[in-house]
Amino acid sequence: MSIGPPLEVPPVYCPVEPAIHPRVDEIERRAVEWIDRVHLYQDGTDRRRVIGTNSAEFYARFAPCGPELNVQMAAHWVYWGFVFDDSRCDTGPNAARPERFLAMAGPIQRALEAPSAPIGDDPLLLALQDIGRSFQECATPVQVRRFCEAHRAWLFAVAWQIANQRRGHMPDLGTYTAMRLHSAGGAPTLAMLEIANAAEVPAREHDSPAVRALTEMAIIIASWDNDLYSYHRERHTQDRAQNLVNVLAHHEGITHEEAMVRAVGMRDRVMRRFLRLREAARSGASEELRLYLTCLGHAIRGNLDWATRAPRYHGMELEDTTPGAQRCVDRPSDESAGPLPIAAIAWWWDRLIP
Repeated sequence: MSIGPPLEVPPVYCPVEPAIHPRVDEIERRAVEWIDRVHLYQDGTDRRRVIGTNSAEFYARFAPCGPELNVQMAAHWVYWGFVFDDSRCDTGPNAARPERFLAMAGPIQRALEAPSAPIGDDPLLLALQDIGRSFQECATPVQVRRFCEAHRAWLFAVAWQIANQRRGHMPDLGTYTAMRLHSAGGAPTLAMLEIANAAEVPAREHDSPAVRALTEMAIIIASWDNDLYSYHRERHTQDRAQNLVNVLAHHEGITHEEAMVRAVGMRDRVMRRFLRLREAARSGASEELRLYLTCLGHAIRGNLDWATRAPRYHGMELEDTTPGAQRCVDRPSDESAGPLPIAAIAWWWDRLIP
């Protein structure tokens, strides 16, 4: 069945300059060696798909100034995360049964938390243990704990998403937004910023309402951007796939074209709030927090620039695409200053700086 031409994603508001780690090619070369060593694929075609996630480029854009080894370790988890998402979340016997997914996710999480314990012969678990041991070597205990907690939240939210799929339920906008804050893997991905930069943010700053809000904003902007860029790939299941475009179309009775425009306006409004709050949060911030806040912006922009070239969104035949800069504009399509009418995130517009 034909799924029709792709919906054009309108330009998005992202006045953040692109950046990438100068050693990205070397990071990718060593990452491919690691992929082969831990055998993170089934066959040659699968290997090409794993490497085609461009995960080294992805994280090199998030932490463009981090120590090379630390960025390397973070890139390994991104490769692993895409494999896990594709083989254990989107497809396979566990993808449609939340109880089976949770039974599988428990040992996955424990493999990360206890990376030296005997775990069997599942290559995916063994690869995650290898990552866990690497993190223990290059990161502080606090950074490792923060990452493990974010990883657990991701697995929980994926189970939530699978439960919706199991009963054919399309969540409303508020519920979907709360779920998407974790189901896209944004929390562990951003938790690695401290590891990749070798800079631990003091707890009094890391756990403050403003920094928590900024972290969540970066997660939801990137997650909604992924919804926009992956939409055509998911259109063959457009009546069931849980993404922002389908949620808006389903619950507001609008076309998918109209929902796409509405979605961009929503993410632009969050981006506007992110920039204003980040500027306020920088005042009096520690050097570690300043670096973290800067890299949250790199993460939003880097995710966009990576998505314009990633075969994951455009097909393995991709040769070259329009540079990400042409998809970004300096003015939001929705310039409203007030909060979005979404209860789960309305607090982002509270007065968060004392």
